[in-house]
Amino acid sequence: MHANLEALQACLAHLAAEGVDGHAFLGDLVGYGADPGPVVDLVAEHAARGAAVVLGNHDDATVQGNTESMHGAAAAAIAWTRTRLDARQLAFLAGLPLTVTRGDVLFVHASAESPREWIYVTDPYRAEQCLARTDARYVFAGHVHEPVLYYVSAGRRPVPFKPSPGVPIPVPPHRRWLAIAGSCGQPRDGSAAACCAVADLGRHTLTFHRVPYDHRAAARKVREAGLPETLAHRLERGT
Repeated sequence: MHANLEALQACLAHLAAEGVDGHAFLGDLVGYGADPGPVVDLVAEHAARGAAVVLGNHDDATVQGNTESMHGAAAAAIAWTRTRLDARQLAFLAGLPLTVTRGDVLFVHASAESPREWIYVTDPYRAEQCLARTDARYVFAGHVHEPVLYYVSAGRRPVPFKPSPGVPIPVPPHRRWLAIAGSCGQPRDGSAAACCAVADLGRHTLTFHRVPYDHRAAARKVREAGLPETLAHRLERGT
């Protein structure tokens, strides 16, 4: 979500139109964007109704005040974010787990390989290491800002697949699956449209979605907040 209220609201409205009956938020509620408080409050409302929510590295950095591993713009956004959250919102972030398991599904921000190391799953080797650390049939992750789906059959290395928005993908349970949903609040694959996905595990389908939203308004808020200009550019260009 990255504190992008416009993107989050657009995705939630889109998912409601798709008829979803539950939500999972894969971390990084804050960082980069200009609406950390409203985003945390909105996600907390869904969590109170049973949504799965996991801790992201930007959430953790906000709680801990530790930005040593972050680049300049990210660190500046975290420092700014810490001044915009109240005690209740910080406590919500601090209480988030690194992983959530629901039946045969694991939710994690980065990788099940070592959730607190914030490993980027960007290739089949890292996908293999992620899946090797869990028995879950389906793993849903964030962290990487571009959507991708890995699938694996017994004894083979995961194969990456680039999904087409809006096209249901069969995800039968005789294989294992690692879905990286992309970023709702800061996509980086050349499209400014927000990312989300719908899993219908009763029918064994997964559909990735791109949701247009008012990214110019979100970018304007970033500039008005005095956050680094590069963060506004990313929203406008999707890179």
